[in-house]
Amino acid sequence: MEPVTSDRQSSITRKTGETNVSVQFNLDGTGDYKNQTGVGFLDHMLDLFAKHGQFDLKTKCSGDLDVDEHHTVEDVGICLGQALRKALGDKSHITRYGHAYVPMDEALARTAIDLSGRFVLYFEGDFDRPTVGDLPTELVQHFWYSFAEHAQCTLHISVLYGINTHHKIEAIFKSVGRALKIAVQQSGDNSKMPSTKGVL
Repeated sequence: MEPVTSDRQSSITRKTGETNVSVQFNLDGTGDYKNQTGVGFLDHMLDLFAKHGQFDLKTKCSGDLDVDEHHTVEDVGICLGQALRKALGDKSHITRYGHAYVPMDEALARTAIDLSGRFVLYFEGDFDRPTVGDLPTELVQHFWYSFAEHAQCTLHISVLYGINTHHKIEAIFKSVGRALKIAVQQSGDNSKMPSTKGVL
């Protein structure tokens, strides 16, 4: 479906004493990606998010990984959220809500999202391993917290069940991508502004 508004893409750069992040994000892409954050497992998850959401996403981060991964993961989440918010523009004719269930072998994740302009994160998921690859699993929730806060969206993520920690996290990133794909879709059949307030 052709978007009602053309050129729904954005570029974000953010430089601090801890990280230097750039994100290029196209909501109406084809699933092209090139993610280089310095955290290999995060790159893999961002690749999956882009591929299954059919977004074009390029992310580059130079961070203080000699300290630990926290600043890099957090700041990439911040910039991705800002990029989404910017690319959405005035949100005219978007679907607004999206949800997706994604299985990854024995694991199942569910995401529901509302591009409401209000920040809420509900996260439910337990991980048995402290790390997967070079990503501390405690930072998975923090990544999505940072994303939702700066995208100004309501985001509910639940790992319903699973055994393998890699599979659980992979199911999360895929389900967020697919839920967001639905929420950002534009159609002339949608209300110009899907809110009784008249603004999102």
